[in-house]
Amino acid sequence: MKVYLNGKLVPLKDAKVSVFDHGLLYGDGVFEGIRSYHGRVFMLEAHIDRLFRSAHAIVLDIPMTKQAVMRAVVATCKANNTMNGYVRLVITRGIGTLGLNPYSCRKPQVIIIADKIQLYSRELYTQGLKVVTAGSLRNHSESLSPCIKSLNYLNNIMAKLEAINSGVEEVVMLNPQGNVAEASGDNIFIFKGNQLLTPPISAGALEGITRNVVMDLARRRGYEVREITLTRYDLYTSDEMFLTGTGAEIISVVDMDRRVIGTGKPGRRTLELTADFREFASKNGVPIE
Repeated sequence: MKVYLNGKLVPLKDAKVSVFDHGLLYGDGVFEGIRSYHGRVFMLEAHIDRLFRSAHAIVLDIPMTKQAVMRAVVATCKANNTMNGYVRLVITRGIGTLGLNPYSCRKPQVIIIADKIQLYSRELYTQGLKVVTAGSLRNHSESLSPCIKSLNYLNNIMAKLEAINSGVEEVVMLNPQGNVAEASGDNIFIFKGNQLLTPPISAGALEGITRNVVMDLARRRGYEVREITLTRYDLYTSDEMFLTGTGAEIISVVDMDRRVIGTGKPGRRTLELTADFREFASKNGVPIE
Protein backbone atom coordinates (compact mmCIF):
# COMPACT_ATOMS: atom_id res chain seq x y z
CA MET A 1 0.00 0.00 0.00
CA LYS A 2 1.06 3.55 -0.74
CA VAL A 3 -0.23 6.52 1.24
CA TYR A 4 -0.38 10.09 -0.01
CA LEU A 5 1.43 12.29 2.48
CA ASN A 6 1.99 15.97 1.79
CA GLY A 7 2.47 15.72 -1.95
CA LYS A 8 4.15 12.31 -2.15
CA LEU A 9 3.02 8.71 -2.41
CA VAL A 10 5.03 6.83 0.21
CA PRO A 11 5.07 3.19 1.39
CA LEU A 12 2.77 2.49 4.32
CA LYS A 13 5.73 1.97 6.68
CA ASP A 14 6.94 5.50 5.89
CA ALA A 15 3.56 7.20 6.29
CA LYS A 16 4.14 8.88 9.64
CA VAL A 17 3.03 12.03 11.43
CA SER A 18 4.56 13.75 14.44
CA VAL A 19 3.34 13.11 17.98
CA PHE A 20 3.08 16.90 18.19
CA ASP A 21 0.51 17.03 15.38
CA HIS A 22 -2.63 18.71 16.71
CA GLY A 23 -4.71 16.20 14.80
CA LEU A 24 -3.41 13.60 17.27
CA LEU A 25 -3.19 15.81 20.35
CA TYR A 26 -6.60 17.46 20.03
CA GLY A 27 -8.51 15.92 17.13
CA ASP A 28 -7.90 19.23 15.37
CA GLY A 29 -8.57 18.63 11.70
CA VAL A 30 -11.17 17.52 9.17
CA PHE A 31 -11.72 14.47 7.00
CA GLU A 32 -13.80 12.88 4.29
CA GLY A 33 -14.68 9.26 3.55
CA ILE A 34 -15.08 8.67 -0.19
CA ARG A 35 -16.05 5.63 -2.25
CA SER A 36 -14.78 4.32 -5.54
CA TYR A 37 -16.97 2.13 -7.74
CA HIS A 38 -16.00 0.38 -10.96
CA GLY A 39 -12.92 2.51 -11.49
CA ARG A 40 -14.58 5.84 -10.66
CA VAL A 41 -14.35 8.02 -7.56
CA PHE A 42 -17.95 8.62 -6.56
CA MET A 43 -19.22 12.16 -5.81
CA LEU A 44 -15.63 13.39 -5.54
CA GLU A 45 -16.35 17.07 -6.14
CA ALA A 46 -19.14 17.08 -3.54
CA HIS A 47 -16.81 15.50 -0.98
CA ILE A 48 -14.01 17.97 -1.66
CA ASP A 49 -16.42 20.89 -1.46
CA ARG A 50 -17.60 19.68 1.95
CA LEU A 51 -13.99 19.15 3.07
CA PHE A 52 -13.11 22.74 2.23
CA ARG A 53 -16.27 24.03 3.96
CA SER A 54 -15.37 22.09 7.10
CA ALA A 55 -11.81 23.41 7.02
CA HIS A 56 -12.96 26.99 6.47
CA ALA A 57 -15.32 26.75 9.44
CA ILE A 58 -12.44 25.86 11.79
CA VAL A 59 -10.01 28.36 10.22
CA LEU A 60 -7.83 25.64 8.69
CA ASP A 61 -6.18 26.57 5.40
CA ILE A 62 -5.76 23.50 3.20
CA PRO A 63 -2.40 23.98 1.39
CA MET A 64 -3.79 22.78 -1.95
CA THR A 65 -6.48 23.81 -4.38
CA LYS A 66 -9.67 21.77 -4.70
CA GLN A 67 -8.52 20.55 -8.11
CA ALA A 68 -5.15 19.47 -6.72
CA VAL A 69 -6.80 17.53 -3.89
CA MET A 70 -9.07 15.79 -6.39
CA ARG A 71 -6.09 14.83 -8.54
CA ALA A 72 -4.29 13.50 -5.45
CA VAL A 73 -7.29 11.33 -4.50
CA VAL A 74 -7.44 9.84 -8.00
CA ALA A 75 -3.67 9.28 -8.05
CA THR A 76 -3.79 7.50 -4.68
CA CYS A 77 -6.60 5.23 -5.88
CA LYS A 78 -4.63 4.44 -9.04
CA ALA A 79 -1.43 3.71 -7.12
CA ASN A 80 -3.29 1.21 -4.91
CA ASN A 81 -5.58 -0.17 -7.63
CA THR A 82 -8.55 0.90 -5.53
CA MET A 83 -11.17 0.56 -8.24
CA ASN A 84 -13.85 -0.56 -5.78
CA GLY A 85 -12.94 0.67 -2.36
CA TYR A 86 -12.79 3.43 0.19
CA VAL A 87 -10.70 6.58 0.49
CA ARG A 88 -9.96 8.36 3.75
CA LEU A 89 -8.86 11.95 3.16
CA VAL A 90 -7.50 13.67 6.26
CA ILE A 91 -6.31 17.23 6.85
CA THR A 92 -4.69 17.83 10.25
CA ARG A 93 -3.77 21.18 11.76
CA GLY A 94 -0.14 20.06 11.71
CA ILE A 95 2.77 20.13 14.13
CA GLY A 96 2.44 22.60 16.98
CA THR A 97 3.09 23.04 20.69
CA LEU A 98 1.49 21.14 23.54
CA GLY A 99 -0.85 24.07 24.10
CA LEU A 100 -4.24 24.52 22.44
CA ASN A 101 -3.18 27.49 20.29
CA PRO A 102 -3.85 26.39 16.68
CA TYR A 103 -1.74 29.24 15.34
CA SER A 104 1.36 27.46 16.63
CA CYS A 105 0.80 24.93 13.83
CA ARG A 106 2.59 26.19 10.74
CA LYS A 107 1.83 23.54 8.13
CA PRO A 108 -1.33 21.43 7.79
CA GLN A 109 -0.80 17.78 6.90
CA VAL A 110 -2.61 16.22 3.92
CA ILE A 111 -3.08 12.45 4.15
CA ILE A 112 -4.93 10.18 1.71
CA ILE A 113 -5.46 6.45 2.29
CA ALA A 114 -7.07 4.23 -0.36
CA ASP A 115 -8.13 0.83 0.93
CA LYS A 116 -11.18 -1.38 1.58
CA ILE A 117 -14.00 -0.99 4.07
CA GLN A 118 -16.88 -3.16 5.26
CA LEU A 119 -18.95 -1.74 8.10
CA TYR A 120 -21.59 -4.47 8.16
CA SER A 121 -21.72 -8.10 7.09
CA ARG A 122 -23.49 -9.08 3.88
CA GLU A 123 -26.11 -10.92 5.94
CA LEU A 124 -27.16 -7.69 7.63
CA TYR A 125 -27.87 -6.09 4.26
CA THR A 126 -30.37 -8.85 3.51
CA GLN A 127 -31.74 -9.28 7.05
CA GLY A 128 -31.62 -5.70 8.30
CA LEU A 129 -30.13 -4.10 11.41
CA LYS A 130 -31.28 -4.04 15.00
CA VAL A 131 -30.59 -0.74 16.76
CA VAL A 132 -31.10 0.84 20.16
CA THR A 133 -31.37 4.41 21.37
CA ALA A 134 -28.07 5.77 22.67
CA GLY A 135 -27.84 7.38 26.08
CA SER A 136 -25.07 9.61 24.73
CA LEU A 137 -26.72 12.68 23.26
CA ARG A 138 -25.53 14.23 20.01
CA ASN A 139 -23.35 17.27 20.61
CA HIS A 140 -25.33 20.48 20.68
CA SER A 141 -25.25 21.93 17.17
CA GLU A 142 -24.35 25.36 18.53
CA SER A 143 -21.32 23.90 20.33
CA LEU A 144 -19.98 22.16 17.23
CA SER A 145 -21.87 22.27 13.97
CA PRO A 146 -22.74 18.80 12.61
CA CYS A 147 -21.79 20.19 9.19
CA ILE A 148 -18.13 20.15 10.27
CA LYS A 149 -16.72 16.66 9.64
CA SER A 150 -13.97 16.97 12.21
CA LEU A 151 -11.38 14.50 13.46
CA ASN A 152 -12.90 14.68 16.93
CA TYR A 153 -15.42 11.81 16.77
CA LEU A 154 -15.51 10.94 20.47
CA ASN A 155 -19.23 11.77 20.70
CA ASN A 156 -19.95 9.22 17.98
CA ILE A 157 -17.52 6.68 19.43
CA MET A 158 -19.25 6.79 22.82
CA ALA A 159 -22.54 6.06 21.09
CA LYS A 160 -20.96 3.23 19.08
CA LEU A 161 -19.70 1.69 22.32
CA GLU A 162 -23.29 1.60 23.56
CA ALA A 163 -24.35 -0.26 20.43
CA ILE A 164 -21.60 -2.87 20.79
CA ASN A 165 -22.24 -3.29 24.53
CA SER A 166 -25.94 -3.79 23.78
CA GLY A 167 -25.22 -6.52 21.26
CA VAL A 168 -26.32 -4.55 18.20
CA GLU A 169 -24.51 -2.82 15.35
CA GLU A 170 -25.89 0.69 15.55
CA VAL A 171 -27.67 3.26 17.69
CA VAL A 172 -30.04 6.15 17.19
CA MET A 173 -28.61 9.34 18.70
CA LEU A 174 -30.93 12.01 20.06
CA ASN A 175 -30.15 15.70 20.27
CA PRO A 176 -30.38 17.73 23.52
CA GLN A 177 -34.06 18.42 22.75
CA GLY A 178 -34.79 14.69 22.68
CA ASN A 179 -35.38 14.51 18.93
CA VAL A 180 -33.71 12.15 16.49
CA ALA A 181 -30.36 13.37 15.10
CA GLU A 182 -28.54 10.50 13.37
CA ALA A 183 -26.87 7.15 13.94
CA SER A 184 -23.31 6.96 15.24
CA GLY A 185 -21.95 7.26 11.72
CA ASP A 186 -24.93 7.36 9.36
CA ASN A 187 -27.99 9.41 8.49
CA ILE A 188 -31.48 8.13 9.30
CA PHE A 189 -34.50 7.85 7.00
CA ILE A 190 -38.01 6.52 7.46
CA PHE A 191 -40.92 5.91 5.13
CA LYS A 192 -44.39 6.92 6.31
CA GLY A 193 -46.90 6.30 3.58
CA ASN A 194 -45.56 7.88 0.40
CA GLN A 195 -43.30 10.26 2.31
CA LEU A 196 -39.59 9.78 2.88
CA LEU A 197 -38.61 11.63 6.05
CA THR A 198 -35.22 12.47 7.54
CA PRO A 199 -34.07 14.78 10.36
CA PRO A 200 -32.94 18.26 9.29
CA ILE A 201 -29.34 19.34 9.64
CA SER A 202 -30.41 21.61 12.50
CA ALA A 203 -31.34 18.50 14.52
CA GLY A 204 -27.67 17.51 14.69
CA ALA A 205 -27.36 15.45 11.51
CA LEU A 206 -24.41 15.60 9.16
CA GLU A 207 -25.35 16.72 5.65
CA GLY A 208 -24.31 13.39 4.19
CA ILE A 209 -23.29 13.00 0.57
CA THR A 210 -25.08 9.65 0.32
CA ARG A 211 -28.02 11.23 2.12
CA ASN A 212 -28.36 13.87 -0.59
CA VAL A 213 -28.04 11.32 -3.40
CA VAL A 214 -30.75 9.12 -1.87
CA MET A 215 -33.07 12.10 -1.47
CA ASP A 216 -32.65 12.93 -5.17
CA LEU A 217 -33.23 9.32 -6.20
CA ALA A 218 -36.37 9.16 -4.06
CA ARG A 219 -37.76 12.29 -5.71
CA ARG A 220 -37.15 10.72 -9.11
CA ARG A 221 -39.36 7.84 -7.99
CA GLY A 222 -42.11 10.29 -7.12
CA TYR A 223 -41.81 10.17 -3.34
CA GLU A 224 -42.35 13.30 -1.28
CA VAL A 225 -39.07 13.92 0.56
CA ARG A 226 -39.17 16.02 3.71
CA GLU A 227 -36.63 17.10 6.30
CA ILE A 228 -38.62 17.32 9.53
CA THR A 229 -38.16 16.91 13.27
CA LEU A 230 -38.55 13.24 14.20
CA THR A 231 -39.04 11.52 17.54
CA ARG A 232 -38.43 7.94 18.57
CA TYR A 233 -42.17 7.38 18.27
CA ASP A 234 -41.98 8.36 14.60
CA LEU A 235 -39.25 5.77 14.06
CA TYR A 236 -41.06 3.06 16.04
CA THR A 237 -44.22 3.48 13.99
CA SER A 238 -42.61 3.96 10.56
CA ASP A 239 -43.35 1.69 7.61
CA GLU A 240 -39.66 1.33 6.73
CA MET A 241 -36.43 2.61 8.22
CA PHE A 242 -32.92 2.71 6.82
CA LEU A 243 -29.51 4.30 7.29
CA THR A 244 -27.25 5.91 4.71
CA GLY A 245 -23.57 6.72 4.68
CA THR A 246 -20.46 6.52 2.53
CA GLY A 247 -19.25 3.39 4.26
CA ALA A 248 -22.67 1.87 4.95
CA GLU A 249 -24.26 2.91 1.65
CA ILE A 250 -27.94 2.00 2.33
CA ILE A 251 -28.92 -0.53 4.99
CA SER A 252 -32.35 -1.34 6.44
CA VAL A 253 -33.28 -1.16 10.12
CA VAL A 254 -35.83 -3.80 11.13
CA ASP A 255 -35.84 -3.47 14.92
CA MET A 256 -35.38 -0.51 17.24
CA ASP A 257 -35.44 -0.79 21.02
CA ARG A 258 -37.13 -4.18 20.57
CA ARG A 259 -39.90 -2.67 18.45
CA VAL A 260 -40.28 -4.33 15.07
CA ILE A 261 -40.09 -1.80 12.25
CA GLY A 262 -42.63 -2.41 9.48
CA THR A 263 -42.71 -6.09 8.58
CA GLY A 264 -39.45 -6.86 10.35
CA LYS A 265 -37.69 -7.24 7.01
CA PRO A 266 -36.00 -4.77 4.63
CA GLY A 267 -38.81 -2.82 2.98
CA ARG A 268 -39.65 -2.88 -0.71
CA ARG A 269 -39.05 0.84 -1.21
CA THR A 270 -35.75 0.72 0.63
CA LEU A 271 -34.60 -2.12 -1.59
CA GLU A 272 -35.69 -0.21 -4.70
CA LEU A 273 -33.70 2.85 -3.59
CA THR A 274 -30.73 0.59 -2.88
CA ALA A 275 -30.89 -0.75 -6.43
CA ASP A 276 -31.21 2.80 -7.79
CA PHE A 277 -28.20 3.91 -5.75
CA ARG A 278 -26.02 1.04 -6.94
CA GLU A 279 -26.89 1.72 -10.55
CA PHE A 280 -26.24 5.45 -10.15
CA ALA A 281 -22.92 4.87 -8.36
CA SER A 282 -21.74 2.43 -11.02
CA LYS A 283 -22.10 5.04 -13.78
CA ASN A 284 -21.03 8.28 -12.11
CA GLY A 285 -17.73 9.54 -10.79
CA VAL A 286 -14.28 10.75 -11.75
CA PRO A 287 -12.38 8.06 -13.71
CA ILE A 288 -9.33 6.63 -11.96
CA GLU A 289 -7.59 5.41 -15.11
